[in-house]
Amino acid sequence: MKKILINFAHPARARSKINNALRAAVEGLENVTINDLYANYPDFLIDVKREQRLCEDHDVIIFQHPFYWYSTPSIINEWLDLVLEHGWAYGSQGRALEGKIFLQAITAGGDDSVYQKDGFTAFTIRELTSPYCAMAKLCNMNWLPPFTVLGIHRGLSEETVKVYAEDYRRVIIALRDGTLDLEKARHEQYLNSDLNSIIRRP
Repeated sequence: MKKILINFAHPARARSKINNALRAAVEGLENVTINDLYANYPDFLIDVKREQRLCEDHDVIIFQHPFYWYSTPSIINEWLDLVLEHGWAYGSQGRALEGKIFLQAITAGGDDSVYQKDGFTAFTIRELTSPYCAMAKLCNMNWLPPFTVLGIHRGLSEETVKVYAEDYRRVIIALRDGTLDLEKARHEQYLNSDLNSIIRRP
């Protein structure tokens, strides 16, 4: 059974119905640790050694966050800048993250049509998150496409929120239990594009 670390980053958590629902769906699951970055580091003084130990103790590292300015909330950039040290995360001696799975769980205001080459942004989510794919590659991690919840600005019904939360829970359990087909998942646009095709029955 794999250990999963969810680095949760939302600077206004109280206002995010969907991020709270996703988080609630996986809180308390065996072998799942939620590391709330804004709650732990309101002053942005990140405890690098603590964060490195958390990464070393887990097999799957997830960043769950809103898609701020087509990227991440600022504390994630701070985390990456400080925690991923040369000689620990990358470089000839940096093997601490080797073989671990990395992915993002993203919530965004625009719907899928916005994130297309001919859409408003002119870029896909995969293109916009490519720096994180490159980071994972540099650290010898196994990158997976992001779990996405899009179209939040148009409003999500209670039922839709429940479906996304349950899908998130299914993904986390499948990653933990080794029933997610990683090779097939890598080719999906989003990790949750078609869960039935990438999650094997135990």
